[in-house]
Amino acid sequence: MSNEEIHNALQKALAFAEQEKFKGYDPYDTLNTTLPIHYLGKWGKVLAIQFQKRFPWNIRPLLGIKKDYNPKAIGLLLQAYSNLYLLTNDEKYLNKAHTLFNWLKNNYTKGYSGYCWGYNFEWASPVKTLQKHSPTIVVTGFIAQGIYKYYQLTKDHTALDILFSINNFIENDLPKTEDNTGVCISYSTISRDVCYNASMLAAEHYARMFALTKKEEFKDKAIAIARFTVNKQHQNGKWNYSLNLSDLREREQIDFHQGYVLDSLKEVIVHCQANEFMNAYTKGLEFYAKNQFLPNGQAIYRLPKKYPVEIHNQSQGIITFSRAATLQLDYSTIARKIATYTINNMFNPNKGFFYYKKYPTHTIKTPFMRWNQAWMILALTEYELAQ
Repeated sequence: MSNEEIHNALQKALAFAEQEKFKGYDPYDTLNTTLPIHYLGKWGKVLAIQFQKRFPWNIRPLLGIKKDYNPKAIGLLLQAYSNLYLLTNDEKYLNKAHTLFNWLKNNYTKGYSGYCWGYNFEWASPVKTLQKHSPTIVVTGFIAQGIYKYYQLTKDHTALDILFSINNFIENDLPKTEDNTGVCISYSTISRDVCYNASMLAAEHYARMFALTKKEEFKDKAIAIARFTVNKQHQNGKWNYSLNLSDLREREQIDFHQGYVLDSLKEVIVHCQANEFMNAYTKGLEFYAKNQFLPNGQAIYRLPKKYPVEIHNQSQGIITFSRAATLQLDYSTIARKIATYTINNMFNPNKGFFYYKKYPTHTIKTPFMRWNQAWMILALTEYELAQ
């Protein structure tokens, strides 16, 4: 597929997102239903979410679930529109970025030490339950990426103030775990845990703050968090998902989170001149490329499970390998293959939206704004930046 064809798909995806005014459904928005699911207790909530994620048809309108703004989607789109303005110098992209930034500025979660954001729905898993808008480093971290790129373009002092404010949230509201290798930042404010990709979003934020201020305290924090995670890398280059602090067993879930860790590690390497992590980064990239993608550009769902083909795995591959190409690491061919497969197999070219999951027998085509559209729009802008 040519770069022009990839660009055309991006333009159609942008048109769909703008037509929807950036509002949409989410794979995890089940508990926004008007039905009294809360009476079913913790496991009822968990099972309801998992059922709807896997259901082939979108029944959300029947459940009273409405399209909504997802803060993380807005942050991803802010980053994408900032990329597009950087690429084209077209004011229409900058104007969209202004709108998205202002929405984030006005719609953060109140009551914490600094600016922070959570999902626009209650989220329940077997391990934890997070209330609607309960802030996490994952949502806040990706929004921080968008605000940083926006600040680079505009030098908007309010954006810089928000970036500094995020430091306060990370420092004061998120529990920490320390060992002799470094520090791990918890996923959310409700409990202390070790989730490698989540913690690394704090590391990359501190790395960017060091780039902006040259204050050694930010560099020291970024390095300490990165060292903790790099120490948990396996010999073959992979990272598992998390570490259980009670029995020190790891949860093995090998999917797009490998790309998250790699992207954050790259930010620490670049902004902090932390060449001590280059071996871990290149080894992790090699594992990601050789084990998590097929030669045709299809991502493995979760090792060793091949199906379903999942849009977030596809988008993250494009992002990670495109960003690696900016370090003169030759992964641009893989990024192109992933983009080509995704557009050919998981995209509606007439309506402009990406599909959620593709099974051997059927495809779930629900156009989730965060999970499908925002991630793929960002991915394709990162691809274009790397060309």
